[in-house]
Amino acid sequence: MKVNNAEIVISAVSQKQYPNDRLPEIALAGRSNVGKSSFINRLIHRKNLARTSSKPGKTQTLNFYKINQFFYFVDVPGYGYAKVSKSEREKWGVMMEEYFETRDTLKAVMLITDIRHEPTADDINMYQFLKHFDLPVIVVATKLDKIAKGKRAKHVKRTRDTLQMIKEDIVIPFSAESGEGKDEAWSVIRKFL
Repeated sequence: MKVNNAEIVISAVSQKQYPNDRLPEIALAGRSNVGKSSFINRLIHRKNLARTSSKPGKTQTLNFYKINQFFYFVDVPGYGYAKVSKSEREKWGVMMEEYFETRDTLKAVMLITDIRHEPTADDINMYQFLKHFDLPVIVVATKLDKIAKGKRAKHVKRTRDTLQMIKEDIVIPFSAESGEGKDEAWSVIRKFL
């Protein structure tokens, strides 16, 4: 997909702030610092529409990015980051649960993981949480450029097995560095829009 227009519309903390233009939404979830912002930026050919940070835990709101006036990417707070207070983490949990549970314009969730490592307990919990709400999940396994070509299939299988993914859900190996996996990601996103 050629992106001619991409803008952040709102950083929301509750339902009453969500955009109400009824455009379809694709949410992005993942551990803090796993590369959600880099993924968005690579897909839309922008260096820093989604702010990247070396400090985990920067995304603390639901960030709605309108793409081509056609749909939204919704970046949700990263999970699994210890340096945030327990009460803050609980607030994020409530905010994310409200979004995933009530948003009827949400078409699918891209769960961003790191292909170099086995998915964490937090990744497994997030996958199960999304399945609990009957949401289609697209796992984007980032940092593909750091894995030797001959070992990639083994890493993808490990991701599927560890998350106990259902057959319909997809794993897309992806590199924000090289752009590998970008066309496949757009092709899958288009199906859900």
